[in-house]
Amino acid sequence: MRESKVIAADLLAWYDAHARDLPWRVPPGGPPADPYRVWLSEVMLQQTTVAAVRGYFDRFTTRWPDIASLAAAEDADVMAEWAGLGYYARARNLLACARAVTAAGGFPRDRAGLQALPGIGAYTSAAIAAIAFDRPETVVDGNVERVVARLFAVQTPLPRAKAELTALAATLTPAARPGDYAQATMDLGATICTPRSPACAICPLIHRCDARAQGIAPDLPRKSPKPPKPLRHGTVWLARQGDALVMEHRPPKGLLGGVLAFPSAEWDGRDLPPPGPADWRDLGVVRHVFTHFTLDLTVRTGHLTGNPQRGHLVPLRQIDRAALPGLMRKVWDMARPLIAD
Repeated sequence: MRESKVIAADLLAWYDAHARDLPWRVPPGGPPADPYRVWLSEVMLQQTTVAAVRGYFDRFTTRWPDIASLAAAEDADVMAEWAGLGYYARARNLLACARAVTAAGGFPRDRAGLQALPGIGAYTSAAIAAIAFDRPETVVDGNVERVVARLFAVQTPLPRAKAELTALAATLTPAARPGDYAQATMDLGATICTPRSPACAICPLIHRCDARAQGIAPDLPRKSPKPPKPLRHGTVWLARQGDALVMEHRPPKGLLGGVLAFPSAEWDGRDLPPPGPADWRDLGVVRHVFTHFTLDLTVRTGHLTGNPQRGHLVPLRQIDRAALPGLMRKVWDMARPLIAD
């Protein structure tokens, strides 16, 4: 117990001097952070880097400065602002959660209440409870797993080691300043205890790290080999009529759920026809890597000979590349030079 308290104290002292300046944070030792900003940042940071999220977070909080304004937003506007962050179910859950919290008059202050909200799982609920409400919850993300695996020289490979690492992390979580401690551990993993070439010489826990003492810190945490990703194939159509292209909103659930995209089929389990008869020609193939598979999507373009049979026409001048999901940006980038204004 005494060792755990020393580790927490050392880490908090380091954080007080070296905390990253992030737009959703309050200074170390300050009052609890705004739960709206903590929640929004944590949802955005899932499967994404801090560098990628900064711009999105600034735009969201400028346009929707509080949860009530986000709850009142149009679904299409939020999906457009989210474009490029990926994992679009997060954006749908973001709106559902904002509306539930607004209807309830505010965020629950405990982990169980937070985890009952749409899109909030074990990690996010712990993070909000600790950082926004000063609850002594154990917050474990990839950075924390790495720090704990090295501190205790845990050699069980991930993902089998997750439960063990969470239990060990819980032994270190202090009752005082749990939010700062959680962010300190994440910062340590992001800036010093990095996946490759950890900067052990400047680590505040250098003398308490079992892996460093054994000379195996860079090798931890160990990971089970990942199976190769399957390759899927599909077709996307850029169907032109006059100065417009056919676009459609994808189904609300599933891959790229709810976003405005060019009509496509086969790769996502939907066996659908093209948008209508046209002089179709192949432009090439774009490759896109999803979490669980790789996609080769054949891009076809042509002029419709009648009205579109699916989707609706969008004028070329209104197609905003920035509002397209990453896959459709690749399609647009391939086709755009060949589509004359």
